[in-house]
Amino acid sequence: MHVGYEAAFQHRGTYPDQLFFRQELEFCLRAESLGFESVWLTEHHFSNYGLIPDPFQALTYIAARTEHIRLGTAVIVLPWHDPVRVAEQILLADHLSGGRMVIGLGRGLSKSEFEGLRVPQEESRARFDEYAQLLMHALETGVIEGGELTRQPRRELRPRPFESFKGRLFSASVSPDSGPLIARLGIAPMFIIVKPPELIQADLERYRNAWREVNDSSEPPQPLLSAVVVVDPSADRAFEIAARHNRDSHRVAVEHYKMADADFGTVRGYEFYRQMRAPAAAVIDQPPATVIYGTPGQVLERFDDFKKRLDMQGILVIFHGMPHEEGEQSMQCFVKHCMPELKSWPATVSF
Repeated sequence: MHVGYEAAFQHRGTYPDQLFFRQELEFCLRAESLGFESVWLTEHHFSNYGLIPDPFQALTYIAARTEHIRLGTAVIVLPWHDPVRVAEQILLADHLSGGRMVIGLGRGLSKSEFEGLRVPQEESRARFDEYAQLLMHALETGVIEGGELTRQPRRELRPRPFESFKGRLFSASVSPDSGPLIARLGIAPMFIIVKPPELIQADLERYRNAWREVNDSSEPPQPLLSAVVVVDPSADRAFEIAARHNRDSHRVAVEHYKMADADFGTVRGYEFYRQMRAPAAAVIDQPPATVIYGTPGQVLERFDDFKKRLDMQGILVIFHGMPHEEGEQSMQCFVKHCMPELKSWPATVSF
């Protein structure tokens, strides 16, 4: 099974951005030598929730400093971008990295990001659907054209595709209706642990059923799973670290997504998220089920449960938000005690 390192660049400290950014970037550059098979960056704007407004620029830098590690976006929020420019950025980054790019797409959720980027949030579903179709065609053929919203004149993109992106395209899947949509587009799912495993499993079944209907009963690709991980030789210490940092992470997430606002989850197409509305000052005294934490054995047990449910082809582990030392310790413990076992699990990796 594939094991990747996902760096969310979530800044919850009081020290300068320059120091924080260099520390986080160093983790990304070390990922290859530590044995991670990919490094993933998430697009966010305007807040401490994530300091990577342009994943392609950062990944190109990482490509120049590494040799073989795969470079992923988890995710690029497609409705915020012109599809021509995204296609050109991906093709150029793929050439510069020697074909190492893996693309994760998403629809976006934060009201402040949509407003700041001057994109109507209620148009996100239609934009995502159309832009994804234009993008997929462009990445395979080197030509982009069409779209009812885009009305893109036919143009040949240069440089032409380095190689096929089949097996290298994923999309975040959170709401129940996302699975059938991305199945119809022919994109593999990328799950984030924001709800119980049985509900993610149900989402995957909807995706697989839709895939087989559209793709002549062919077998759908295995998904990716993205997870925040806290691992420590001491179960008590892992619990304490996970609970403490989840409190801070919850506060930053509520602020970034405006989850305490009365209108959170009321925009058309985002009704599913209404149930995630939460006060900024919520009392959190233990880690949520969305965090995989514990001793190496306990962490492997949690991943084993997800493997049985989802049969994922890979996991993307996140150690973000913790102070530098605790993040370092958790990552080193994971690399030594969890990674070899996880890599030995059977999977059909598509990239």
